[in-house]
Amino acid sequence: MAMAKYSRVDGRKSSSYCSTAVIVVFVAFCLVGIWMFMSSSVVPLENSDLSSQETRNEAKQTLQEGVSKQFDDTSGDISEDATREGGTMPGKVSLNTDEEYRKSVEENQEENHGNDSSDEKTDSENEQRTVDGDDGSGNGKDGEMDSREGESNLESGQAENEGGEMNNNVQAESEENSGEIRSESAEGGKNSDEEVSEDKIKHVDKEDILTVDNNEKNQDENSEPSAVENSAESEENNQTSNEILPTAAQSEILTESTTQNGAWSTQAEESQNEKKWQQASISNEENDHQWKVCKSTAGPDYIPCLDNWQVIRKLPSTKHYEHRERHCPSEPPTCLVPLPEGYKRSIKWPKSRDKIWYYNVPHTKLAEVKGHQNWVKVTGEYLTFPGGGTQFKNGALHYIDFLQQSVPDIAWGKRSRVILDVGCGVASFGGYLFERDVLAMSFAPKDEHEAQVQFALERGIPAILNVMGTKRLPFPSSVFDVVHCARCRVPWHVEGAISFSYFSVFSYVLLYSFSDMETHLRHISGGKLLLELNRVLRPGGYFIWSATPVYQKLPEDVGIWQEMSRLTKSMCWDLVTVKKDRLNAVGAAIYQKPASNDCYNKRSKNVPPLCEESDDPNAAWNVSLQACMHKVPEDSTERGSLWPAQWPERLEQPPYWLNSQIGFYGKAAQEDFTADYNHWKTVISESYLKGMGIDWSSVRNVMDMKAVYGGFAAALKDLKVWVMNVVPIDAADTLPVIYERGLFGIHHDWCESFNTYPRTYDVLHADHLFSSIQNRCKLVAVIAEVDRILRPEGKLIVRDKAETISAVESMAKSLQWEIRMIYSKDGEGLLCVRKKFWRPTVEEPIKSAIV
Repeated sequence: MAMAKYSRVDGRKSSSYCSTAVIVVFVAFCLVGIWMFMSSSVVPLENSDLSSQETRNEAKQTLQEGVSKQFDDTSGDISEDATREGGTMPGKVSLNTDEEYRKSVEENQEENHGNDSSDEKTDSENEQRTVDGDDGSGNGKDGEMDSREGESNLESGQAENEGGEMNNNVQAESEENSGEIRSESAEGGKNSDEEVSEDKIKHVDKEDILTVDNNEKNQDENSEPSAVENSAESEENNQTSNEILPTAAQSEILTESTTQNGAWSTQAEESQNEKKWQQASISNEENDHQWKVCKSTAGPDYIPCLDNWQVIRKLPSTKHYEHRERHCPSEPPTCLVPLPEGYKRSIKWPKSRDKIWYYNVPHTKLAEVKGHQNWVKVTGEYLTFPGGGTQFKNGALHYIDFLQQSVPDIAWGKRSRVILDVGCGVASFGGYLFERDVLAMSFAPKDEHEAQVQFALERGIPAILNVMGTKRLPFPSSVFDVVHCARCRVPWHVEGAISFSYFSVFSYVLLYSFSDMETHLRHISGGKLLLELNRVLRPGGYFIWSATPVYQKLPEDVGIWQEMSRLTKSMCWDLVTVKKDRLNAVGAAIYQKPASNDCYNKRSKNVPPLCEESDDPNAAWNVSLQACMHKVPEDSTERGSLWPAQWPERLEQPPYWLNSQIGFYGKAAQEDFTADYNHWKTVISESYLKGMGIDWSSVRNVMDMKAVYGGFAAALKDLKVWVMNVVPIDAADTLPVIYERGLFGIHHDWCESFNTYPRTYDVLHADHLFSSIQNRCKLVAVIAEVDRILRPEGKLIVRDKAETISAVESMAKSLQWEIRMIYSKDGEGLLCVRKKFWRPTVEEPIKSAIV
């Protein structure tokens, strides 16, 4: 048999053999011929390496063309130039993983197969022995040559098979070829070969577009997952596996990736060791930032712009809650916030609404103070939330229905879609409004009600940290359908609310001339805080005030009610009703903001005054409060003159007031709006939901770090998630459009920390954000902030310029994050990474954050 093999290589025959040997040789040639015919092509020995390399490149190019169809941003009618800015990736495909990997692959492909690993040689030898009917004893140089020839023929056949028939049946063809490989291994009786073949079929190589590994089960060693955690993790592993090996009905890119890994099993094997080496030895050049753990008084709850004690200690006054406002350090921190001891993967929604892990938010003070009002209770290893509140001890749903019964025109989930909940507590009101198809932007300060907003976010309920202080809220004007305050502890009647009853006419005459009186009243009149609510409340919207002055008759309550009555009347708010909830023994006063300027024009005194025409009501970032009211828009082409369409129609309808505007992408705004929505629907359905390896059933809190029209959030409407749309302060102010379509969001400067607790979002989405702010702030500080607000095992999806993608990828590696997917095309890129539980061991004291 050894001579039979030798004769197959160089064609020489020995005349000394007997006729039996001739017959054996003839049979061997027949077997080899049949095997070559089944492999679809015969490659000469001297050209085997070259041919194998060429066919690999052809198959790779075919894969890349298929990839383009899925990950291209099919943006409807958005122009090419505009979509480059907005996040699309037109042009020629250029596959990118990390730079080291590309160089290594190119170098390896130029070398011959003499440098292949010993494991690959063994696999090939076993396959060849099976074909030739060898018993395994034929070793030596000739055997190696035969093994390599067999490998070359196998690869060539696979390449031709894949490159020539890349169609809808390609997945089935891959499975058939893979089955042949496994069958051959079984014939040879080599169990190890069979295991290798199976691994090759299931493995998705890093050179493919999807670098989605089934590593969900390999949780970071610093975490201590419970049985519940492991069960949830197993579900995500199964989901990821399905995404890697989908049915033929799924997207083209996934089918082709699977096919390549089935037919090109040797390519996966060749890259296996290289991948492991790269993951184990990250170069210092790529990851030169040495991360440290932030050491601060707040510890795991550190919020840079709210824990700046160097500034807070020097404030001249705190009577207007200045110490609860933002005071960002001059240099944003570049350290990582530590994890609480015993931190676990968050419980999934909707179970999280009722209970969370105690060690994720290990604070009990609120349970001690508010437990009797059913805010929160400590129950074993959980913190549980009975769904109550100060004004709705017997449950939020009853209270929600009570409000609509009081004023049916509120129409939760139809007319009223986006509301503002002031002083939200643990946000149970907003949490149960999801059952009525209502989005609540809940906010409260970081105060003695320990971790109330952190509880809300851990439960999967939207909330931010903010205070009614000296600055405007970070929202546009006239965007909330309803504003709600249930014992929110805001002194609406006091702040700036100086009534005529407090000053005699004689005092005014002594102090001011009549000509100066109106000017003086502009500065001292009418509650600034309530006027700020008037700014953000939509014309015709409702203010719900549920507090003791509404239903109690104590002297203090009576005085507050009288002052509120004067103030709201002077603001032209109509007191629609005052109702009592007998079950909870509380009451609510419901006011309505005017939808026209008629009342303003009929007032005998301009108190509170109307704002100057030059005062922009939409200017909201770090702008001081003004004790004035803006006129209601009455022109039918102006935003705020008409109520939006009912939900859910308003989600897809371009706002009526976009008619005369130029859109973000340069075309007519309504056309831009529709194209943007279609674009994100395609990207979400064809890429994010299928090609990222993300188990979206475990996702609840999502942030779009650079939203435009809210198309990304709108495209996720069928999932059980909510999206915080952030419009950067240096980007086009499209936030009013987002609110108009029944979504919500906030203004923010990403050179500073966001007003949220650490570990509060499951997915962060950044569309051309990092490249747009690199000129203003350090990328490393922004990535540190991303790490702060992203939960362990959370995902960051980045769409940006290729060089920015490379920089983010390098930092993600230095953070020990998992690179789930990377793709680039014509200078534009897409990256998906997963945060792990890793924390550095070296601490960095933050002087500004230490009390």
